[in-house]
Amino acid sequence: MNVLVIGRGGREHTIVQKLKENTEIINLYVAPGNGGIANDATCVEIDEMDIDKLCAFAKQNEVEFTIVGPENPLNAGIVNKFQEEGLAIFAPTKEAALLEGSKSFAKNFMKKYEIPTAAYGVFTDVNEAKKMVEQQGAPIVIKADGLAAGKGVIVAMTEEEAFQAIDDMLVDKAFSNAGATVVIEEYLEGKEFSLMAFVHENHVYPMLAARDHKRAFEHDQGPNTGGMGAFAPVPDLTKEAYDFSLERILQKTADGMIEEGRPFTGILYAGLMMTKQGPKVIEFNTRFGDPETQVVLPLLKNDLLQVMQDVLEKRDPELMWYEEACVGVVLASQGYPNAYEKGHRIPMFDLQQKNFVIHAGTKVKEDELVSDGGRVLLVGSRANSMEEASANVYRQLEKTAINTDSFFYRKDIAINQDNKART
Repeated sequence: MNVLVIGRGGREHTIVQKLKENTEIINLYVAPGNGGIANDATCVEIDEMDIDKLCAFAKQNEVEFTIVGPENPLNAGIVNKFQEEGLAIFAPTKEAALLEGSKSFAKNFMKKYEIPTAAYGVFTDVNEAKKMVEQQGAPIVIKADGLAAGKGVIVAMTEEEAFQAIDDMLVDKAFSNAGATVVIEEYLEGKEFSLMAFVHENHVYPMLAARDHKRAFEHDQGPNTGGMGAFAPVPDLTKEAYDFSLERILQKTADGMIEEGRPFTGILYAGLMMTKQGPKVIEFNTRFGDPETQVVLPLLKNDLLQVMQDVLEKRDPELMWYEEACVGVVLASQGYPNAYEKGHRIPMFDLQQKNFVIHAGTKVKEDELVSDGGRVLLVGSRANSMEEASANVYRQLEKTAINTDSFFYRKDIAINQDNKART
């Protein structure tokens, strides 16, 4: 069987490593891939947004199953195109991907179907937006409506910060068209967690919960990033909260999307906050989370391709999980998520059993692996306990010659669970 994975980051590298367990896959292609993925699959130099070329490649190379990693091609309609050509693909259509592509659509959807989330307002007018801030006070959350690579969320601790965020988005167009509309939300406080599920129409099969750390620096300080590390499962999440999140959030969302004429197929991701009133939705993603995927999929016992095929055919994949913990820490370029340099030599890791390295922003240049993004690698470990997994990761990082002028990483992932995640 020939399989195509679309994307170039750590999430896609994890998907590829999981797919490699399937001995029936003859050719495993990744478009466009990265320097590390090239060691595990055949990388194809086609941009993930070049939908026509991707479709043509799939047909020419008899690709029988395609998996889409990133959000941008989903919102550009890659699934619609593949389906029109009769190609099997596991991901949502453009219409269903709007759940991530527009925060205002998602908030209005949740309000309609009584899915718990923060109180909000939607604005295109600067003065009206600032009026809501004055009425609600700070702290308050300002979000660009569209896709902004995980960076279009400002948690404003003062009204002045909120006004600046509004000006940046609506006046200065800091996020281009993604910020032409802003969503202003009530500030929620509590512990954050993510819950992903394999979905086909109203059939929902949940994964283990995970928690990622979005702030750049220790103790959840600094700017928001795409994620500096993650762990799974979440030890402080009760069964009651997990079941509530599945039944009142994920299942209601899948059912509601059918009602809206936008049936969902693919990975549904709910970013959730455990508030005093129970779990509330911070955001929806319509694909595997990054870096949560890097710590959830290593705990999955099942064959990933078989799971997706079962879900598409409305068969229960009977998900099974290792009774272990998994921790991943991101090695990032100095300066990320702001300006950073590329082209720095990647440190070499001497890996032990159940320890692993996932490539995110790397490429091969003159036969050498160098950095090619803000988040460069994720160093992970699976172990019998969270403490052991975390210790394994940091032992690996500490004994590796890392150029601290070029790279940095947080030193508290999965260690201090008393910190509150805020959004």
